[in-house]
Amino acid sequence: MTPDYPLAAVAHQPELLFALSLLAVAPSVGGLLIRGDRGAAKSTAARGLALLLPSGPDLPAPFVNLPLGATEDRVIGTLDLEAALRGEARLKSGLLAQADGGLLYIDEVNLLPDHLVDLLLDASAMGVVRVQRDTLSAEQPARFALVGSMNPEEGQLRPQFLDRFGLCVEVSAPHAPAERAEIIRRRMAFEADPTAFVQQWQEAQVALGQRLVSARHRFPNVSVPDALLETITTLSSEAGVRSLRADLVLHRAARACAALEQRSDVTAADLHRVAPFALLHRQSVGRPPSSPPTQGDPAQGNPVQGNSAKETSAQQPPASPPPGEPSPPDTIFAPTAISAPLALNQTPLRGSQQQAGSQHGGTRAVPNPQATQLHVPATLRSALGRGSVQLTAQDIHTSVPEDGGRRVLFVADTSGSVGTSGRMGAVKAALLDVLTGHTRRDRAALIVFRGTGATLLLDWTTDRAAAEDAIRTAPTGGRTPLAHALQLAADLLAGQRLAELVLFTDGRANVPLTPASDPWTDTLTAAAGLRGKAALVVDTEAGQVRLGRAAQLARILGATLQVLEPA
Repeated sequence: MTPDYPLAAVAHQPELLFALSLLAVAPSVGGLLIRGDRGAAKSTAARGLALLLPSGPDLPAPFVNLPLGATEDRVIGTLDLEAALRGEARLKSGLLAQADGGLLYIDEVNLLPDHLVDLLLDASAMGVVRVQRDTLSAEQPARFALVGSMNPEEGQLRPQFLDRFGLCVEVSAPHAPAERAEIIRRRMAFEADPTAFVQQWQEAQVALGQRLVSARHRFPNVSVPDALLETITTLSSEAGVRSLRADLVLHRAARACAALEQRSDVTAADLHRVAPFALLHRQSVGRPPSSPPTQGDPAQGNPVQGNSAKETSAQQPPASPPPGEPSPPDTIFAPTAISAPLALNQTPLRGSQQQAGSQHGGTRAVPNPQATQLHVPATLRSALGRGSVQLTAQDIHTSVPEDGGRRVLFVADTSGSVGTSGRMGAVKAALLDVLTGHTRRDRAALIVFRGTGATLLLDWTTDRAAAEDAIRTAPTGGRTPLAHALQLAADLLAGQRLAELVLFTDGRANVPLTPASDPWTDTLTAAAGLRGKAALVVDTEAGQVRLGRAAQLARILGATLQVLEPA
C-alpha cells in the first residue's frame, strides 16, 4: 500500500500548515475550511495531518473521506435492515462515527447539501452523533477533526454555514519559480519511491508529530487573561463580525497557538496571529454586498474594506435606450422584462421539480442486501414478485442518486446590433431567469461575442452570484463575430455530458474567421460542428425587415428555436 505524502514535506504553505496545527491541537474550534486554487495541496495536507493525530496502539488515526453523493443515513448511521428482518434492533455506524479519533475530510464541501453540512458541523462541535430511527435512539462518539476544502470558482458556502466553520485559511499555489520547482522536485521524488521519500522526511515528521502531541496535552491548561477578553471582542467588532461564535473560536485558537509555543498563557500576539483564520470568512456575514469587479475582485480573496455605502453599493447599469435609437459603444444595459421564460430542452434549472428531496438529481432503486437506506416500493415489488409477503435480504433495494448535475452554456450576442434593437435588456433578463432556482450541482458558463472575437466571460461554475454579476455587467457594442463564438462553444462543450447550448443571436454575422472568407458561411460551418448537442437558439432579431438567420442556424444545429419577445 502506497504511503501518504508526509505533512512535514508540504512546501511553501506556512499558513495552511499553521491552521491545520491549530485544528490538531484543538478540534473544538469547530473545523477548518480550506479555500483556494486547484493544485494548492489542500487534500494532500489534510491526509498528511491524519498521520499525526493521536491513535490507538498499533493503529493509525482514521481518515474518512466523505463523498458528495453520501446520503444522510450513510453519514450519521442507520438501522441494520437485515438484522431488523430477524427482529433485532441494531445500528450500523455512519461515517461520522467511523471518523471518531481521526479526521473527517470533505472535498468540494461547497457542493455538499446544506443539511449535511449543518449536521457535520454540529457533530464536530459536540463530539457525538445522535441517531434516531423510529423508536430506536442511539448516541455514538464522533470526536474528529473536520477539514473541508473548496475552490471558490465552484461556488460559495452560504454565510450561515461559513460561520459554522471555526477556522478558514486561503491558499494559493506559489508563484515564485524557485518555490514551484522545489514542490515539483519533492513530488517527483515521492512518486518515484514513496517509501524512500517517507524515510527521508521521517525525522521532520516525527518532530512535527511530537510538537502537536505536546501542544494537545498542554491545551486544557492554557488560560486567557481576563484583560485580553476585550481584545477578542474588539477584533471581532472591528472586522464587522456579528456572530459571537467568532469570539469563542478566537479564544480557543489563541490557546492552541500558545500551546504550540509551549506556553500556558495567551498573549495579545497570539490573538492577532489567529485572528485572520477566525474572522476572514465571517466578514461578509450580515454586511452589504461588495462592489462589482471593477472595484476589486472578491473571488481573489480580497475582503470588503470599510462600511461606507460608496464602497459597498453595487454599480447600477444605465437603462436601455428606446428601440431604434443607436447605443454608444460598450454600453451596459440593465435587464428588462420578457414575455415568456426560455424553454430549455433538458430538465430546466428553474424549479428543479424532479430534484425535490435530493441535491443530486433523481434517484433509482438497485438491489443491495447491505443497504443503509431502504427503497420501500422496489423492496416490496421484489418480494411480491416472488409471490411472498416475507421479506428476505435479497429483496432489499436502496436508493442511489442519479447524476443531477448538468451544465448550460450561454452564448450571448452582445454586439451593437442587439443594442440598437433594444433587445439587450431582454437577453440579460432571459439569462437571469434561467438561473433562478439554480441548484448547487448545476454549472453555467457564459460566452459573449462582439467586436472582433468571442470571450469566455465565465467558465463553468456553480456560483450563481458570479454568473449573475457577469451577466448584469456584460457590455454591449461593436460588430458580430458569430462564427468565432460557435467555435469557442464547440471547444468548451467537447466531451461534456448533460450540457446544453443556449445561443442568443439575431444571426447577423459580419466578422469572418479569416480575411478572405465569408462571415455567414463560416458561421454555418461552425454550427454544423455543434450538431448533435442539445441546443436552444433564441432569436433576438427585431425590426420590420428580418433575415430569419437564427431559424436557419437552429435547423443546422438541430436545435429548438424560440423568439425572444420583451414584455
